[in-house]
Amino acid sequence: MPLAEPISVPSNAARPNRYGALCTEIYDLDKPPGSLPDVPFYLDRLAQTDGPILEAACGTGRLLIPLLEAGLEVEGFDHSEDMLAVCRRHCAARGLTPSLRRSRFQDFAYDHDFAAILVPVGTFTLLDDFAEAFAVLKRFFDHLRPGGRLLIDQMPLAYLTNEKPDVRTWTTAEGDVLRIEGRAVEIDLLAQRRVTHDRYERWRNGRLMESELEVMAFRLWGLKEFELALAAAGFEAITVGADHQPGGRPRRSSRILNFEARRPI
Repeated sequence: MPLAEPISVPSNAARPNRYGALCTEIYDLDKPPGSLPDVPFYLDRLAQTDGPILEAACGTGRLLIPLLEAGLEVEGFDHSEDMLAVCRRHCAARGLTPSLRRSRFQDFAYDHDFAAILVPVGTFTLLDDFAEAFAVLKRFFDHLRPGGRLLIDQMPLAYLTNEKPDVRTWTTAEGDVLRIEGRAVEIDLLAQRRVTHDRYERWRNGRLMESELEVMAFRLWGLKEFELALAAAGFEAITVGADHQPGGRPRRSSRILNFEARRPI
């Protein structure tokens, strides 16, 4: 369902879900380590984990770092070198030395298994093709030890049809104004896929200094659909909560769905 005439996308920004330098700077300013409400939720869920934890698409370390500081054994990967560079800088400033590597969901590989794999804040929806996403679920399964847990957050299907533009601003310590303006340019209800164009800008003394266009593509999942996909990938003991609330149940008003599943022993 086209919403507007698409913006002309430069060749260096045509790849979706790129997370370039300016995008990363704004993400880190908006979501510094430990800032989001899912941190206490995952600290509680993972507190008794005996063994290594993998955060898929760990980004700038906004969740990985609080988990490390709580004494958990956490590794991470991300496809964006800009995101990883910020994560490494934050870790070094805190005396943390986790294993971080550049990789994609589709081809990450480790020679050891994990007690838990974590994919927070709807990051899994950036796999905008059903077949690729299902293959990644099986890759997660293969990287978990028997009894290991997969924890994935998903945005509800209602997000698919949200046409409200996203316009926000931040001010850096140096006084620059950073701005994002995002809008949906395609919504495919049949494929459950949404594409947005997000323009990131840096303004200084009223002048535009730089800009970056990010093409973001998402595939949203129905609650029961994702439960069935987890089961088909081999998982059991599948549960779903909402909004990072202990004991919370999904409702029409829920903003995020919290799935957990286990690899059989």
